Amino acid sequence: MCGIVGVVGKTNVNQAIYDGLTVLQHRGQDAAGIVTCEGHKLYLRKDNGLARDVFRTRHMIDLKGPMGVGHVRYPTAGCSSSAEAQPFYVNSPFGITLAHNGNLTNDQEVKRHLFLEDRRHINTESDSEVLLNVFAHELQRSEKLRVDEVDIFEAVAGVHRRCRGAYAVVAMITGYGIVGFRDPYGIRPIVFGKRETPVGVEYMIASESVALDVLGFELIRDIAPGEAVLIDRDGNLFTKQCAENPQYSPCIFEYVYLARPDSIIDDVSVYKARLRMGEALAEKILRERANHDIDVVIPIPDTSRTAALQLSYRLGVIYREGFIKNRYIGRTFIMPGQRMREKSVRQKLNAIDLEFKGKNVLLVDDSVVRGTTSQQIIEMAREAGANKVYFASAAPAVRHPNVYGIDMPAADELIAYNRTEKQVAEAIGADWMIYQDLADLENAVRTRNAALTRFDSSVFTGEYVTGDVDSRYLAAIGEKRSDDAKNEQRDAVSGDATVIDLHNVI
Repeated sequence: MCGIVGVVGKTNVNQAIYDGLTVLQHRGQDAAGIVTCEGHKLYLRKDNGLARDVFRTRHMIDLKGPMGVGHVRYPTAGCSSSAEAQPFYVNSPFGITLAHNGNLTNDQEVKRHLFLEDRRHINTESDSEVLLNVFAHELQRSEKLRVDEVDIFEAVAGVHRRCRGAYAVVAMITGYGIVGFRDPYGIRPIVFGKRETPVGVEYMIASESVALDVLGFELIRDIAPGEAVLIDRDGNLFTKQCAENPQYSPCIFEYVYLARPDSIIDDVSVYKARLRMGEALAEKILRERANHDIDVVIPIPDTSRTAALQLSYRLGVIYREGFIKNRYIGRTFIMPGQRMREKSVRQKLNAIDLEFKGKNVLLVDDSVVRGTTSQQIIEMAREAGANKVYFASAAPAVRHPNVYGIDMPAADELIAYNRTEKQVAEAIGADWMIYQDLADLENAVRTRNAALTRFDSSVFTGEYVTGDVDSRYLAAIGEKRSDDAKNEQRDAVSGDATVIDLHNVI
């Protein structure tokens, strides 16, 4: 999960990109980067940290030019390293910079081909650098000194032929323009819009529509699965479907947790989808426990508030804010390592005892992944005096890892792995555990867009839409994503030096 922004303007776009990144900060807190283009010269600033910390006034002054791309990152696997902060740059052909949200499932195979056949060197462990070099090599096939939209769209088609997995991309070709494209399944979100200015029309591409809203851009639409959108430096817009067989299959976890509620993704309001999730979950509670003894519904801030509010309304039970959130602590879901997550939960939330004392409380969260947060929050509720603590998840049980750009752990670190609902309740210390049904979740999202006939719901079902994920692949990513592996990698990091190691690709 990362956030990407691309802007083609009429004046300097550094501030617009920075503002867009701050709006998308929820998608990545590990690193941030911006590259701008003035004429044929590039200006780059990237480093570990939040956007507000990476970009100081002195950096913003140096980021000159009327077009550029930006990125906020969190690592899907491995440890934090400024060497993997994006955007990435390759000088041939033309000078291309790229920012990417997602994860390639065949990156090792492609990396090998890039070295042995295309003679291209990959210097990091990031699949985004692999993607950049594939796009660059495909564009170089034109063998032209000056490329046009036909050449660029053909290069995107080449990326689709060679790369598998999830990718939403913004790439800038120095002196020419910016292209945004999406994998043939449309797994990760990406939208584009425009705004009228006194000096002409400006365009923006971003991960979520909220970034456009805040900057005054009018949302045109989502980039379709397999489609590419090109804006040249003069503000001319071109679009083309570049995939042979696109299949609309967006990640349903975007609606559950990842996206901001004020975003519209694939023509669906995230806020309204979460309201419907709460409605459906309430209906399930009424089916299973018509005579429930719930006294109060309390959300786990922030993502679950919308679903919890509608759930309480449907149950006819009062809604209360029982936890106060410290907004200076990052999202625990995307924090690398179990030790950091455990430490941050109690720093992040504090219970209001008056809302718990002597009551049967239904806690509502968007999902339960590792169970770390859930267990500690339930302990906090009991310490605050709750009589009984029930726990509801607006999503089904997460029993499988994500391979398309979300840092879910190895399967055996998922709390619901090989456990029933009753066993999960016992593990996290709840008196009762209730999960959303998958059919209800999918209906809650597709209600406003009949074209969404299929989702990537792999974390719930173990069925991966790209069709190339097997047990060997899952075992390999499990080794990289386990908390033990992350702790070892983080402890081994020393400085920001980048190691060049050809043995990994030969």
